[in-house]
Amino acid sequence: MKILSFLLLFVGITASAPPLKLTTTKLASGLSVGVPATFAPLPDDGIAVKYPSPRKPLAVFSNPSGRVDYSVAVRPTTFESMDYAVLLKIYKASIQRLYSKVEFLQEDIRTVKGRDFMYFEFVSTVSDGGRTSQLAPIKKYQAVQYAIQGQQLYVFTFVAPANEQAQWQPTAQAVMNAIALK
Repeated sequence: MKILSFLLLFVGITASAPPLKLTTTKLASGLSVGVPATFAPLPDDGIAVKYPSPRKPLAVFSNPSGRVDYSVAVRPTTFESMDYAVLLKIYKASIQRLYSKVEFLQEDIRTVKGRDFMYFEFVSTVSDGGRTSQLAPIKKYQAVQYAIQGQQLYVFTFVAPANEQAQWQPTAQAVMNAIALK
C-alpha cells in the first residue's frame, strides 16, 4: 500500500511539473540549439578553466549552480553521415576508454528535425585506481549527440551529476531534440 501511495504521489508531482522552457540560440550559420531558460553562456575565460583544451567548444551553457553544463563543439572530420553505423561502435569504444566505468542507458542513430544523429546516454564513473586513494568516485549522467555536416563533426553534450539524473534527464532529452542543424 505504501508503494502505491508513493507511486501516485510521484505521478501527481511529475504530471503537474511546469513544461521545460528552452530558448532558441543561434550558434552559427545553420546551427540553432535549445538552451534551458535558466542556463547562461560561459564566457571564454570560464570555458578555458572548465574545459581546458587546444580546441575550445563553440559554446558552453551552465545552470546557475555551475554543476550542469550543455556544450557544443565542432571538430574537423573525414567521415560522412553514411558512416554512422560504424562510427557508433567507434564512439562507444572511445567513451568506454575515457572512464573507469560506463553504464549505457541508450545508444542509437536517431532523427531530430529531419537530420540523423548518433546518440549516447550513459552514466560515467571516474575513480582513482590507487590503493591508498581516499577520493570518492566521480559519477556523471551524460547525453551526447554527434552529427556530421560537410567536413565538420558537431558534438552536443549535456552533463549533470549522476545523483541528479532523474531531475536532469528530461532536460537533456529536450535539448537534444531541439537541435536544428542545416
